Amino acid sequence: MTTVQPAPIPFQPRLHVLAAFLAVVGLADSIYLTITHLTGENVTCIASSGCSEVLSSAYASVGQIPLGAFGAIGYFLAFSLAVLAAFGYSRARTFLRILVVVMLATTLWLLYVQAFVLHAFCDFCLLSAALTLSLSVLVAAGYFIGRRHQTAGAPAPALKS
Repeated sequence: MTTVQPAPIPFQPRLHVLAAFLAVVGLADSIYLTITHLTGENVTCIASSGCSEVLSSAYASVGQIPLGAFGAIGYFLAFSLAVLAAFGYSRARTFLRILVVVMLATTLWLLYVQAFVLHAFCDFCLLSAALTLSLSVLVAAGYFIGRRHQTAGAPAPALKS
């Protein structure tokens, strides 16, 4: 007896591929910030003048670990989960949603710190914030598109565990 797999939703995998691309850009940004922090190099801002203030503040690390390292881990996980989700792994979609919520909450906190505590902004930090916000929008769109197809009676995409 052969099992017929339901047809995948064509738009969702594209969202996850785009999410994976954004995560790679965020990973590069985070690795750059981590390396400059660990080597003590100055980061030159292009659009703002607060990179040095932000990246040398007490908020730039947790103990000896720069925040960029945590960002690199988060973006690497987001990339990995987005790729798995693009191939239809339902657990990866669930974990990606959870990860992106944590990343967004962290980003909002760090934006608050830059705006209201440090009164300075870092271009590379703002890039990371934009990428995290974009990831959040993509993941939310994928979630609501999937829900709409399920409630409309359309076949769900093939789910793998």
